[in-house]
Amino acid sequence: MRFLYSSNGVVLVGFLAVAGYFLWAEHSAHVVAYLPWILVGGCVVMHFFMHRGHNDHGTDAGPRNESVPRSGARHDKSTD
Repeated sequence: MRFLYSSNGVVLVGFLAVAGYFLWAEHSAHVVAYLPWILVGGCVVMHFFMHRGHNDHGTDAGPRNESVPRSGARHDKSTD
């Protein structure tokens, strides 16, 4: 954290601010035009990464609760 308050840190922060401004000013039209596709792609990527912890895609991590069907719908025993 001390680095940001040194003379080199102040120069680096200033440079990054100016570079960020010019990147946004020159390329904002491209980013805004593709933003819906970036969001859809992000959803797909998050779907793949978030399903890693389910242990329900072909690997058996231990005993499962067989009272709940695999589809997630609960079986109502009162209608039997």
